[in-house]
Amino acid sequence: MLLYCFRMYSSSVPWKVLSSNVGVGILTEGWTLDVVYPDFAEPRSFIVEVVFDSPFSTIPVVHLGLTGFDMDRRESSRLTLKAENVTESGFLAVISTWDASRVFSVEFNWLAIGA
Repeated sequence: MLLYCFRMYSSSVPWKVLSSNVGVGILTEGWTLDVVYPDFAEPRSFIVEVVFDSPFSTIPVVHLGLTGFDMDRRESSRLTLKAENVTESGFLAVISTWDASRVFSVEFNWLAIGA
């Protein structure tokens, strides 16, 4: 009986992982998600620029997790949180609401994984 053993080699890539939490709201300069304009149902957004402590060598994968919010309970709660314009040095976290929803604060965690 012959037994063959094959070894596969690949170059190892050191992974880099960065993360943090962010809290923004009515005390943050430029925050307007708590303001509702009459007859204006278009989305309203607030953008948080996140800059990594040290840049990645390639564009990382970014995951956002909503961890808290404070909203007016008289209307439906409408909220989205997206990572946009991801680069090696950071990304934009876009918090949006629409219709008559009033958002007073949002908290989220982010996780960036890459090389």
